[in-house]
Amino acid sequence: MLSLEKIEELNLNAKQKTPKEILAKTLELIPNLGISFSGAEDVVLIEMASKLNQDFTVFTLDTGRLHPETYQFIEKVRKHYGITIEMLYPNASQLQKLITNKGLYSFYEDGHEECCEIRKITPLRARLAQLDGWVTGQRRDQSPSRAHVSVFEADASFSTETHALTKINPLANWTSAQVWETIRMFDVPYNALHDRGYVSIGCEPCTRPISPNQHEREGRWWWEESTIKECGLHRSNVDSDS
Repeated sequence: MLSLEKIEELNLNAKQKTPKEILAKTLELIPNLGISFSGAEDVVLIEMASKLNQDFTVFTLDTGRLHPETYQFIEKVRKHYGITIEMLYPNASQLQKLITNKGLYSFYEDGHEECCEIRKITPLRARLAQLDGWVTGQRRDQSPSRAHVSVFEADASFSTETHALTKINPLANWTSAQVWETIRMFDVPYNALHDRGYVSIGCEPCTRPISPNQHEREGRWWWEESTIKECGLHRSNVDSDS
């Protein structure tokens, strides 16, 4: 992990840098890095990385509950950029135990945390233990819990006493409009669900389209507390605001 002093320095400099410049600097400083891929912001980062003439790693979480359109999107991105997208899967025995004991839709009754822990957090934690840093597509305007996201962070969720991890959010200062301007300008692949009112896309049972004037994360886990829309991948955003 980068030192706290270095992270502070980088965040000061990031105010004058484009996301592409931030990504280039990140790949230079942290070669053992992975880009976390799932949505429109992430594929914009892949578009930028593809033009840097530097090696980069991309991984995505296959929870087993994604929309068909999301699987098609992953394959489209793989072919478009000619890259390998590493698929991370949940532990089969943990998943079988959950489904056997609680069924397929327990999260509607007792919250999404347990299901997300098995399908997303545990496989992500295992992969991040092999990396020194990871890049995400978080933006400050995505939700109240992300309003204070920094470009460079000491990862508070997945670092351990023996393995420190740096988290980089090159698009932290961008808006949704800037993301979609880039997608249209460079003909970047995107998930077909976006054309049907889906903005933030996760697992099929936990994602729905949003109405005009709704915040983009309100389509996620809509049956739960409206101000907290994190599965645990970025739970430190919530913890740091509490």
